[in-house]
Amino acid sequence: MTADIGLFEAIYTARSLRHFKSDPVPQELITKVLDAAIRASSGGNTQHWTFIVVRDAEKRRQIAAIYRKASDYASAVYAARPKPDHLTDEQFAQFLANSGYLWDHMADAPAILVPCLTKREPPKRASLPDVVQARYADHLANVQRISGSSIYPAIQNIILACRGLGLGTVITTNHILYENEVKAVLGIPDNVATFALMPIGYPTRKYGPLTRKPVSDVTYADSWGTPWPDATGN
Repeated sequence: MTADIGLFEAIYTARSLRHFKSDPVPQELITKVLDAAIRASSGGNTQHWTFIVVRDAEKRRQIAAIYRKASDYASAVYAARPKPDHLTDEQFAQFLANSGYLWDHMADAPAILVPCLTKREPPKRASLPDVVQARYADHLANVQRISGSSIYPAIQNIILACRGLGLGTVITTNHILYENEVKAVLGIPDNVATFALMPIGYPTRKYGPLTRKPVSDVTYADSWGTPWPDATGN
């Protein structure tokens, strides 16, 4: 285990890592990562999450094959999208290469973590006040939109805990195109949804620093379009 690092060092250096050593990750470290995950908030404090840690080589191979199939779709989408303005041609090519590596090497990670949420049925329309019934369709659409808010904070904790423990990981969601096949491999019930695949292992590549747009480029003050001051106060 590595020495403890500060919170902000972890935030500023936790890169998406996709290249791993074959060394197994001790169970106590995975447990520590998961214990960090469950410290996150969840909607209504329901804590209706479940985490599947896949270490069996054959199951990892099967999941990786499904992920590879789904990633063919993702590669077509990436190819059709324009390059983000803030990336150079070299940086964008490196991003595509790193993503492509994982498409072919998901099974090489010694563990694949699958964060899940149990689906919660909404209240029956007739049981709600008239003012809510009048917007019930909007309510259902909003529930669908925000469902990830009960699992993605836990996923961010996983990313930071891995960084603090000298591990690497990345969040990827391509498999959701074939989620039923992944659920069949892992025996996941119909009323449970998966929200990511997270390969975890000892990385063969370095952590950050990370390159990001300045805060002033992505933040407005009080209303859309009103600039947020840059680091110089301007």
